[in-house]
Amino acid sequence: MAMANLAVRLTPGASTDRIDGWDVDADGRPVLKVRVRARPVEGEANDALIKLLARALGAPKSALAIQRGGQSRTKMIEVASLSNDEMRSRLTGL
Repeated sequence: MAMANLAVRLTPGASTDRIDGWDVDADGRPVLKVRVRARPVEGEANDALIKLLARALGAPKSALAIQRGGQSRTKMIEVASLSNDEMRSRLTGL
């Protein structure tokens, strides 16, 4: 079964939910910049992130899980049923 990993830098409390595109972290690895309106309270921002990514990827929310960084701005999201290449091609067109 395919499994993709997606590094995300999340900005909660934004004016709109949107994906800002790709950036690189301090180690030179690609990260997807995402903003959500939800505040980082009781997992609301994480829930909004999963919902937005699932819609962008055309995948069910149940296929996405926060693997690392639940309390951090930088998160590792695991996407079941997509390969890394499939995931990148779906996100590049946004």
